[in-house]
Amino acid sequence: MADYSDSLKYTKEHEWARIAGNKATVGITIFAKDQLGDVVYLELPEVGAQIVRGEPFGVVESTKAVSELFAPLTGKVTKVNKDLVDAPEGINDDPHEKGWMIEIEMSSPEEAGELLSASQYQELVAQEG
Repeated sequence: MADYSDSLKYTKEHEWARIAGNKATVGITIFAKDQLGDVVYLELPEVGAQIVRGEPFGVVESTKAVSELFAPLTGKVTKVNKDLVDAPEGINDDPHEKGWMIEIEMSSPEEAGELLSASQYQELVAQEG
């Protein structure tokens, strides 16, 4: 079983968020990457875009499927991992570190309390796996 860090919060749609102050870095989980297979294409929003919790913010395409990415939190995109857009296979190697996708400035930080802890997320994937 994959090791899910307590420093991250998780969604039921298999995204993660690393929260620091009013900023959150977002990516997909190891479970999502394993379900997708090899990622070959990634579409992300531009810096300055507004994203809304639970709404799609991008698309990830793999050798198996095309999937929407769902925002774990509401806010404004402050950084986009351009290296990942140019070389999306980086997600395959390290989805929780180098595979980060966007950073947002949260407009509703209280939403972070509604995300799953590592242990809650591990229970979820155990049921789905």
